[in-house]
Amino acid sequence: MCSKLSDQALRGFVNASSYDTYRPSYPTEAVDALLARLQVKGVEDAQIVDLGAGTGKFSQMLAARNEKYDIVAVEPHEEMRKEMEAKNLGGVRVMKGDAYNIPVESQSADTVVAAQTWEPRTKWEATLKDIMWSYDDQQPRFRHETWRKVFEKQLSSTPFTIQAADPLFSLPIGEDSVEFTHWLSPEAIWERFRSLSQIAVLEHEELGGVKDRALAAMGASDVERNGNGELPLHGRVVYAWTSSVPGAPIKEGG
Repeated sequence: MCSKLSDQALRGFVNASSYDTYRPSYPTEAVDALLARLQVKGVEDAQIVDLGAGTGKFSQMLAARNEKYDIVAVEPHEEMRKEMEAKNLGGVRVMKGDAYNIPVESQSADTVVAAQTWEPRTKWEATLKDIMWSYDDQQPRFRHETWRKVFEKQLSSTPFTIQAADPLFSLPIGEDSVEFTHWLSPEAIWERFRSLSQIAVLEHEELGGVKDRALAAMGASDVERNGNGELPLHGRVVYAWTSSVPGAPIKEGG
């Protein structure tokens, strides 16, 4: 099956440098826990496919580890790939592809990962969330949880109880999360918010109006600040894991 990036994604992520500068990375605690669940923590030279790698934030954390992973960073957006390639990450091969077209041999990788993050917790963060959700571009996102359907459509099975549905993955999937807080200036928070694809495509007066609303929310008298005038931006990394059913081929187009 062939796939094509939506126009929103093509336009929204064209400023890959800004995305890389202002988007958050992942807590080490979450990365350690996920790699342990995937049984590759401490395994030297394990091959990991970072699917939808973006500008390589997760791949960069993997490359910095002592395991010396063989990392295949797969990303469909050209500008995002260029930003990642410019990092010259050791042990990372940057390749064009997506979930329908993963450029590795079937069953050749030890694990495949995809990463997402953010969760508002305060009044001003909720305002930013409301602004973001008001620009609904009808694109499936992590918060819509449609990714679960890949697993939920299968019969309940494990590597030891394979059913007639010919499943690819063991069920149920495991899931956990790690919360974090980053202290940032209002302007840095705005730049991070602006890197969201549905906000990044806005222009002129509309973009200016959104910025004014965001900065007004952050400037309210009841907003917590530290001595540097920075605000606490809260996040939660959700990570899930499963294993492939032994011997199950990766089917064409899926």
